[in-house]
Amino acid sequence: MSQRARLFLFLSVMGPGIVTAFADNDAGGIATYAAAGAKYGYALIFTMIVSTVFLAIAQEMSARTGAVTGRGLSDLIREHYGVRWTFFAMGVLMVANLGTTISEFSGIATSFEILGVGKYISVPLMASIIWWLVIKTDYEKIEKVFLLLCLSFFSYVLSGFIVHPPWKEVLVQSITPNFGGSPEFLLMAVGVIGTTITPWGQFYVQASVVDKGITAKEYRYTRWDVFVGSFFTGFIAFFIIVSTATTLFVNHISIETIKDVAIALRPVAGEYASLLFGFGLLGASMLAAFVLPLSTSYAVCEAFGFEHGVSKSYKEAPVFFGLYTAIIGISAGLVLWPGLSLYRVMLTTQVINGILLPPILVFMMLIASKKKLMGDYANSRTYNGVAWTFTGILIVLTLLLLAATLFPGLFKGVS
Repeated sequence: MSQRARLFLFLSVMGPGIVTAFADNDAGGIATYAAAGAKYGYALIFTMIVSTVFLAIAQEMSARTGAVTGRGLSDLIREHYGVRWTFFAMGVLMVANLGTTISEFSGIATSFEILGVGKYISVPLMASIIWWLVIKTDYEKIEKVFLLLCLSFFSYVLSGFIVHPPWKEVLVQSITPNFGGSPEFLLMAVGVIGTTITPWGQFYVQASVVDKGITAKEYRYTRWDVFVGSFFTGFIAFFIIVSTATTLFVNHISIETIKDVAIALRPVAGEYASLLFGFGLLGASMLAAFVLPLSTSYAVCEAFGFEHGVSKSYKEAPVFFGLYTAIIGISAGLVLWPGLSLYRVMLTTQVINGILLPPILVFMMLIASKKKLMGDYANSRTYNGVAWTFTGILIVLTLLLLAATLFPGLFKGVS
């Protein structure tokens, strides 16, 4: 096969891995990376790079399983581990994804406020556009919208260059493991890793590979799609940390919300850096607001045997589109609700995701290792060793974060 033919085939299957990886850098992810840079400078860049490796391994397994089996993750969990585990996973996933989608619409509202537009205009307008595009189009067209939104993330790259960081110091810190002695540093490190790999991401990448019709024959190109997406996820996160470390950390400016970052950037980095940060937040929040409800609809419909797929009509898949519509409507409506504590919603979502992530990772590993199911595409012994090690580290770190969230007094006085 010629190089030109290979490139054309890669472009034809490109999408699921890149979209899922970019969507992981949602409003909550941007807030975490920005806070890491603002509070600890460049110290957590190495941790972020490690988390990118975790992401690539997890996404590769999910995408490979989807291509080989032609089935989604929740469908396989039900078949191999029973209805009870499936019901547990789907129930918690719905609550977690609803809370996360609320935070995405909060990010949309915040980005428009940075640009001078109130949330009572921006949120209903964007919610309507997001809903309409998915309801009225097919997978190929909506994927092009997703890929276009991915381009907005490169505004963070521009912000990183605008602030003129000390590149030699950045490079040294990027390859130097940093283990802070305080529990706050540990929790921030866990947050950086935890915001990169999410339960919904594993369900979505596998479902989108199946929905696009990618088979084992084309999988080697999808693998590159996953790896390219994971690389750029880390690449964008790198520049978010660099931007806030170079400006806010150096000037000892504390932040509480994402909006605080954009406002604080103006006097130290200029108006353009602030606007670019707001534009990136808008693209990130929009992409995740598309993907999160779709991920939920895919997973639930796969688990319980309902028709699903963006390319189907509302009549063909009423549960799929009905659930998608409900999540969009509820999330956007709650962001507009007076007096709602979005911080409490995000905190609860973090706890639920912490509970769900370890079993999902284990399910994913076990399924990808089944020789009868995966054939020659099953995890090799070496790959299993590496993947289980990474999975074990993630589980330990997630449990630490969960314990610190549920019992904040547990780590007081620890040095």
